[in-house]
Amino acid sequence: MYFTSISTAQTADCLHLREQCINAADGCDSVWKIVEDVCNISGNRCKAEDTIGCNRIIQVLADEYSEFKNCVCTTDDFCSITTLLGKHCSIDKDNISTETKLQWSLSALSKQANRTCLDVNKECVEDEVCNKQLSLYLKVCSVNKKCNMEECQAAIRFFYQNMPFEVAQMMTFCDCIQPDESCHRAKELLHGKPCAVTAVPPPSCLNVIHMCEENELCRKKYTTFRSKCWRHVTKKCYDDGACLETLIKGDMACSANADCKAAYISNWGTMLRVECTCQNLPPAEQSLCKLFHHILHSKSCFTPSNLALNTSREGASTTSLGNLFQCLTTLMLKNFFLISNLNLLLSVQNRYPSSYHYTP
Repeated sequence: MYFTSISTAQTADCLHLREQCINAADGCDSVWKIVEDVCNISGNRCKAEDTIGCNRIIQVLADEYSEFKNCVCTTDDFCSITTLLGKHCSIDKDNISTETKLQWSLSALSKQANRTCLDVNKECVEDEVCNKQLSLYLKVCSVNKKCNMEECQAAIRFFYQNMPFEVAQMMTFCDCIQPDESCHRAKELLHGKPCAVTAVPPPSCLNVIHMCEENELCRKKYTTFRSKCWRHVTKKCYDDGACLETLIKGDMACSANADCKAAYISNWGTMLRVECTCQNLPPAEQSLCKLFHHILHSKSCFTPSNLALNTSREGASTTSLGNLFQCLTTLMLKNFFLISNLNLLLSVQNRYPSSYHYTP
């Protein structure tokens, strides 16, 4: 993805547009913040880590604010950002963080854990700071246009990464009592369903891991997630298919500490959160697939009943666990070289509470 740099005059015009956007009260400033966050430009090459997401969110900017159409194009995966950002190739993340912390310091959210998703959702809507960020997320994942998975995922990443850890934890780990339909709708909204997580047809969990390994941003998050949550697992199973014969879910003890929870939340808004399946896979691949499904989607290690159990295992011998993670990834990459792309044409439920307010 290139930001075009045709002339000095055009660069000046686009820089002026950027300043106008940042200072605007029509929602452009919020979209620009997502552009900065998703493109995450770094290094002398100015390469966007998440090139697909960067392309998508830039297109959102150009679609919603047509004056930017002459400033951007989406022809490749390297960012030459002279036109929009001048010489500022690196985004100053500290300034964004400081501003975000200041905003959230004014929030009245209770940050209590173990609450229903309906309660969390209502409180966020009623809180000015939280509702502002939630409304931006809803705008990108809008029901007024066909859902685009990458755009919606980018908005979810921005939503959860730009709030205090206690708030993000409260939202991602909220749940519902089964009969409460209103709560389940609130849970779907907070957790990005269906747009950010539901692909048609659903990919296999092995495909999800493979695609994540080939995406720089996702690969970094996945590596952190493994190291923080599954650090007992080592490389002893490299190229050893027999390790799968002895592995059961009961051996999968995650650390369940604050670092692990933060790494888990960081996966939200990436392909690691896409709902995956193990159906239609040959029997020889079922065990591996189910293990990856457990790793990516099970919240069992974060439940109160398992926290003490996992803590008690911290100092235990990990010989049986030492035959696991890198083996699984290595075998998966060998056996899943040719992977079909996800079908990103998704349908969105046409239901959001009228109490959300944002500027179209």
